Amino acid sequence: MTALTSSQNDSHLIAAASNRLGDDPIFALHGEAMRRAAEGEDILNATLGVLVEDDSSLCVMPSVFEAFTSVDPARAAAYAPIAGNKEFLEGVIADAFAGDRELGVKSVANATAGGTGALHHSIVNFLEPGQALLTSDFFWSPYRIIADHTRRKVGTFRMFDEERRFNLTALEAGLRKQMDSQGRVLLLLNFPCHNPTGYSLDAFEWQRVVEILNEVSKLGPVAFCLDLAYARYAAPEGAAWVAAVKGLVPQITFLVAWSASKAYAQYGARVGALIAVVQDADQRERVRCALQHSSRGTWSNCNHLGLLAIANLLQDPDLRSQADLDRARLVRLLSERVAAFNGAARSAGLDFPRYEGGFFVTVFTPNARKTAAVCRENGVFVVPLDGGVRIALCATPVAQVARLVKALANGVQVAGEA
Repeated sequence: MTALTSSQNDSHLIAAASNRLGDDPIFALHGEAMRRAAEGEDILNATLGVLVEDDSSLCVMPSVFEAFTSVDPARAAAYAPIAGNKEFLEGVIADAFAGDRELGVKSVANATAGGTGALHHSIVNFLEPGQALLTSDFFWSPYRIIADHTRRKVGTFRMFDEERRFNLTALEAGLRKQMDSQGRVLLLLNFPCHNPTGYSLDAFEWQRVVEILNEVSKLGPVAFCLDLAYARYAAPEGAAWVAAVKGLVPQITFLVAWSASKAYAQYGARVGALIAVVQDADQRERVRCALQHSSRGTWSNCNHLGLLAIANLLQDPDLRSQADLDRARLVRLLSERVAAFNGAARSAGLDFPRYEGGFFVTVFTPNARKTAAVCRENGVFVVPLDGGVRIALCATPVAQVARLVKALANGVQVAGEA
């Protein structure tokens, strides 16, 4: 994973593209883990955000494949509507808001290329070039890649206070700073089951987030994008956001980045949507047109087979019921690992935030690169971040959790001594 030098590049690429890295750091670590495993090493690969069975095979949902195979080939082969099929869009809105009509009737949606496409559409339509979105200092690294690629930036606030709770004071200060510097705000939060920390806001924290956003909206335009990628794996309290966001004032545009990747264990189909809750009917129509324009200017039409299949899963009562049963098994599988990790990590004295569900958790460490390197020496692959290492419990069989925690404890200790 190397960047081109200027002599290698000459003048064929524009300056902004001349020294970009060609591989994602997480996928690079995953590739190294796979190579070492292929050479016969006993490797625990806790890098990628994919849910695996305890035998390390990829988790799949049989009902999802039934939905895909039942789609009429002639329909699947045709172009999808640029915004997505009506049944898909209606199903996504109902699914995201758990059928809440108060939110649903004020919403428009647009199909996207996975949740990543939804984030892209949020950034290019609610920030001017050169402006920065605001998110927590622990965040999914592609946020920065998307922002950079669209000529935007990323600003952050400190995510946790001294008690390892969500830092509401820092959030408010960050929002006001962004508003002062650029005259508008796009806040991007990934809850419940935050990637990379695993943290989920409780009802009180959600109430305060809404109150803070309402106050800041008096100063200028505010858009709030909630990345729901892992919401289906949250504890029941993780749904507190639905009631809370109904308290957002009409001046705020509320966006939801919805994805089928995790909810339906369909990472390769690239099916997602951006939902926008807009109170004013005229503005709602403007947002709808803007999102369609962005789709036409990027991927044009989404994967029609995927849209039709996911629409069937969302709308057909029998298929939806079976998908819920399939997913419930996956949630139980992951919950066993979460419980095992919480118990072992606490016993080992590891420092990590509240973790109730989701694909990832972060262990804080004084030197993340050193901690990750020590873990790799022991055949355990985790992802170094600024201030911690990300662990993909989704890819860690429950029988391997004790080994994982032991490697992490050793890595943190060595990092503290370095």
